[in-house]
Amino acid sequence: MTRRAIVTGASSGIGRASVVLLRQRGWDVIGVARRADRLEELAAETGAEVFAADLTRQQDIDALAEFAGEGPVHAVAHIAGGALGTDRVEDGDSDEWLRMYEMNALSAQRLVKTLLPQLRRTSAQQGTHADLLFLTSTAAQVAYPGGGGYNAAKAAEAMIPRALRQELVGEPIRVFEIAPGMVQTEEFSLTRLGNAEAAAEVYEGVDSPLVAEDVADVVAYCLGLPGHVNLDLITMRPVAQGAQHALHRGPLAPRI
Repeated sequence: MTRRAIVTGASSGIGRASVVLLRQRGWDVIGVARRADRLEELAAETGAEVFAADLTRQQDIDALAEFAGEGPVHAVAHIAGGALGTDRVEDGDSDEWLRMYEMNALSAQRLVKTLLPQLRRTSAQQGTHADLLFLTSTAAQVAYPGGGGYNAAKAAEAMIPRALRQELVGEPIRVFEIAPGMVQTEEFSLTRLGNAEAAAEVYEGVDSPLVAEDVADVVAYCLGLPGHVNLDLITMRPVAQGAQHALHRGPLAPRI
């Protein structure tokens, strides 16, 4: 049986890498993002279906559900999200905080509300399991100075799969949460900090930060597990990042 997944954030970074890898592993995929031009390039490269949508708009998510149609939907991988700014809590821009909440937490809730019926229908019609996968962050687990808005948004998003997993007990629907630490992608820090020089400094001297393909490999691994196996929470970091506040810059070497 060919399985079909909806993957958000598909125009760049981890979302794009997840679409590429799932297609390589035989999945049918609908890649979702705001930028239609990037999606068309992805479709040409991978053969994935694509759909342009802003996941902070309910009408766009409704249109996505209509686009997915009566065909099966076995998995929804919500990769989209992001951070804006590094203000201290006392200096935070409430509009930016609200935007991060919409991008990360509310988009996740809207996707579940709209697409869960299709997952259930596919599961019932085909006698198989279905999957919901959320990409959160170690920022949902540990606060840090200048991260309050993103910490709050990602912590809110992380509560969704944790509650949902309990609400869906008794149904053959798995709920995964993947929480990466430092991942070097072309856009995350650039979007957050607003200029390329500042974005480059985030990763300067770090020996092998995670890259999008590393996280995509875990996404594909989760979705490819036997249907009775659920991984509640996967926290992943580069070896150079012992914790949110413990980052080594420079070559990794044994102490001998």
